Amino acid sequence: MTLEQRIRNDIEARIRSGEWRPGRRIPFEHELVAQYGCARATVSKALADLARAGMIERRRKAGSFVALQRVQSAALDIPDIGAIISARGERYSFRLIERIIRPASTANADEARLGAAGNVLCMRGVHLADATAFAAEERIISLQSVPDAADIVFDTAAPGAWLLEHVPWTEARHRISAVSAGRGWSRLLDVPAKEACLNLERWTWRQADPITFVRQIFPGKLHDLVAAFQPTPPTFGADRIQAP
Repeated sequence: MTLEQRIRNDIEARIRSGEWRPGRRIPFEHELVAQYGCARATVSKALADLARAGMIERRRKAGSFVALQRVQSAALDIPDIGAIISARGERYSFRLIERIIRPASTANADEARLGAAGNVLCMRGVHLADATAFAAEERIISLQSVPDAADIVFDTAAPGAWLLEHVPWTEARHRISAVSAGRGWSRLLDVPAKEACLNLERWTWRQADPITFVRQIFPGKLHDLVAAFQPTPPTFGADRIQAP
């Protein structure tokens, strides 16, 4: 292992272990030079490698900082936000902001698309990673399809995780868009009102029975949606041009 690799590995180990949290300034180059007894060029190369790997951010005149961790989620999956946060080594919690039971409304297009009838449970809350807002959500659950949800307060347990564990689903539809946080979401996420955010809307059914509609808002700088796919092979058959 070269000294450059050792410096890079030492810094990466502190970041991955959680000792150095996102946003923390790492030692200046001259401090690392003194610590490792090496040339400044060696330290600079190690930091450049870490920056290319997305582990740190180098800011002109300000120094280097542990990069904010971006989360990648499959675009066609239903993610468990709590499991994602826990996998990053952070403490997950859910804070319930509002919870009401009311009749289903056909005046709301998102709710009407779900097709819920009777009463619905409506909630707003925030998913937290180490007490920092990770995502905000508003959700409705059809109590006709999921009557047990009426007895769950969801003051600490997130409704999405509870549904994934207790209610099997057979169909889901996603709508993904970019939005500004706005006044309401910005307060919940503790970001500026003009902050670019990822807006994920999802409708879920079990056969023909509606289960839930949820809108989740993520700060755009912290979240990526990814999908893996392969090209569809060309189809040859009756439409192929035949030689005379």
